[in-house]
Amino acid sequence: MYQYILFDVDGTLSDSREGITRSVQYALSRLGAPEEDQKRLELYVGPPLITSFTELAGLSLEDARQGVVYYREYFSKYGIHQNRMFDGVPRMLERLKKEGRVLATATCKAEPYLMETLKMFGLTDYFDYICGGSMDESCRTKEQVIAKALGQMNLPEGEKQKVLMVGDRKHDVEGALAHGIPCLGLSMGFAPEGELEEAGAVAVVDTLDEVVEYILR
Repeated sequence: MYQYILFDVDGTLSDSREGITRSVQYALSRLGAPEEDQKRLELYVGPPLITSFTELAGLSLEDARQGVVYYREYFSKYGIHQNRMFDGVPRMLERLKKEGRVLATATCKAEPYLMETLKMFGLTDYFDYICGGSMDESCRTKEQVIAKALGQMNLPEGEKQKVLMVGDRKHDVEGALAHGIPCLGLSMGFAPEGELEEAGAVAVVDTLDEVVEYILR
């Protein structure tokens, strides 16, 4: 039985593509590497920004770091509000809480932006633990964020087998597996077709209702 549920945020609890892709466009334009392909821009939703800027845009590490600065210039003013919660998220979280599940976020979104997003959607009180990335590079990968969440939970060794990650990209799966934790993939997010299965998701579901059914079965 899964008792402790870690949730990704972007692409799992909310459709944040507009705010993130516009912020990325702004950053890349400032760096002289404009990108207009919406499908490529959507690949930036989920992974750590520095990783995306280096792997997707081919930037040097120095330019990728500057890209994060430019990204935050736009995101902090505009992008954070260009976001909508997926229909049914409060219902899903309420059902899981009613069944006694312990809920946490585990997202690479920097914690100041994470807290503002959860407050904007009225979701803060559903979570027992709120874990996000850092504004510096000390906690920016999904593996690091999950380690942070597990550290806050301070679970006895036998309880770790009751932890489940829920996310929409391969980075959620890979980060969870690095800790020996299964990840339930959610296809309504931003993963290209087949990405979650190839990464090793324990299962892939299509709706939030199916997330609840999988956890409570």
